[in-house]
Amino acid sequence: MKIWPFIQLAPQLFFSTLTVLKTSIFLAMIKSFITFLLLTFSVALWAQTTNQEVLNMNKPERVEWFRDLGFGMFIHFSFDSQLGIVISHSMVGASEDYQNRYINELPKTFNPKDFDAKKIATLAKLAGMKYIVFTTKHHSGFCMWDTETTDFNITNTPYKKDLLEEFVEATREAGLAVGFYFSPEDFHFLHENGLEIRRTNINDIPQHLMNKYVELNELQTIELMAKYGDIDILFYDGGEGTLLEKCKLVAWELHPDVVITRGAMETPEQTVPGTTVTDPWEACLTMGTQWAYKPANETYKTGVQLMDILVETRAKGGNQLLNIGPKPNGAVAEEQENLLREIAAWNFVNGEAIEATKPWIIPNEENIWFTWKPEEKTLYAILTKQAEWPRGERREFILKSVKSTENTNVEVLGQSGKRVEYMPEINATTFFKQEENGIHISCVRAQRLYNNQKWNYPLVLKITNAEPAFVPPVVETGEAEIIQSGGTSYVQFNGSIVEQGDEENLKVCFQYRPLPEFTDALISNEWTETKNLEIDDNFFMFRLPVKNKKITYQYRTVAKHPNANVYGKYKTISIN
Repeated sequence: MKIWPFIQLAPQLFFSTLTVLKTSIFLAMIKSFITFLLLTFSVALWAQTTNQEVLNMNKPERVEWFRDLGFGMFIHFSFDSQLGIVISHSMVGASEDYQNRYINELPKTFNPKDFDAKKIATLAKLAGMKYIVFTTKHHSGFCMWDTETTDFNITNTPYKKDLLEEFVEATREAGLAVGFYFSPEDFHFLHENGLEIRRTNINDIPQHLMNKYVELNELQTIELMAKYGDIDILFYDGGEGTLLEKCKLVAWELHPDVVITRGAMETPEQTVPGTTVTDPWEACLTMGTQWAYKPANETYKTGVQLMDILVETRAKGGNQLLNIGPKPNGAVAEEQENLLREIAAWNFVNGEAIEATKPWIIPNEENIWFTWKPEEKTLYAILTKQAEWPRGERREFILKSVKSTENTNVEVLGQSGKRVEYMPEINATTFFKQEENGIHISCVRAQRLYNNQKWNYPLVLKITNAEPAFVPPVVETGEAEIIQSGGTSYVQFNGSIVEQGDEENLKVCFQYRPLPEFTDALISNEWTETKNLEIDDNFFMFRLPVKNKKITYQYRTVAKHPNANVYGKYKTISIN
């Protein structure tokens, strides 16, 4: 029985009335009514799922819409930004005194009066971002909206206003999709109920308190979904079992078109998968080493690094969610704004290679990455690692995975191919020729974008009406293991060939590297490559002697097709 036309409307009517009727009696009635609604539908909905499965009621057409967005902004912002420390996590393992001062004193000085949602939305749009995800409540439990569920919220600070409302309005006005981050884990709830603040083993919380815990998050999810119109994207971070799944059910029932990312799809942090991933995924990335604002000892990635990571993410079929952490007053830190404007300059020229693209038959040929619009028969070859390419200089590239047709055309995005300013002697035309080993392309960097003539960012070749030049193999990275042999410890890497492709004498090997700290994982050491390995019934392996007893290796399989290297997924193994 569908009761939701009424239920979906009712909370919106109630919350609209709240702006006028703010009496304790009325609020109590509202809370009781919402609780009744939850009891009415949650049992029936919960019965539709099993505890063994990750609940995923994302509509396929909405998931494809989300994937086409490609690039979004993440905003980590809360009252503890005043300290410039990691958001929320400092409460775990903290003393009672620390927790009390954190909860009771920090809100008294939080006043993000310079938060400019319109400016942030404009920056995001210029940078080519199509959606913004804002932290409504992080693990601390502090709510960035006017909630009736707890006094631990932004209206009880010197700011006094609902900051989330401003964010939603500005984001929609800019034509961007609205996303909410929400943590079902709530350290404030744990503290107020005399429970240890922790992120693990939450299921041993006494049942009567767990019921209250679940209800709190359900009520907050209803508020978020009812007060601010249709929400496009939800990012649930933390929680497990009922604590998380009930929130998802509430969200999908109130807004069936909402796309839940974390909680329903893979959302790797600070890393990108080793190969193309066909299922939807979203990579979450910081500009520096910390999610929230860090005033001291911060190390930012360069604009080139951020663009290269974006390109790799899109080439492998994922979305990228790039984070900013506003200053305590709400303003965007200058370093972060500068990086966004740096990305904006590149996007203004090359944005069509990022938005609404799909993966090519392979993600890359060395430093040339591919995105693809199959309906338009348009391939984008993104030329990374082209430092010190002077304006007016011609360079040549060979694309072995691409085959031209009689209707193929090649151009450089943003360039007419007719002129290089102040260099009339330079022919700026892009030339190409199909050879046996691939399509040969010759192009000039012609556009003047910086006065110092240096433009070290990727150029993009737009190739229309081309086709794949080969059938790539598919290789799988197996689980590594630690073995003993002859008194020596080894890490044994395992791999297999899933599909041969069109190459009969396929060569395979592994690549590996020590994995750095998680915040620096995308700026890693170079890969070490093993020798070519023997293949036994499509399986192969390599043994690496263990010299360091405390190290984590990242590794992947490699298939060496004559046209291009093809990689398996990244995996890791830790040696303690």
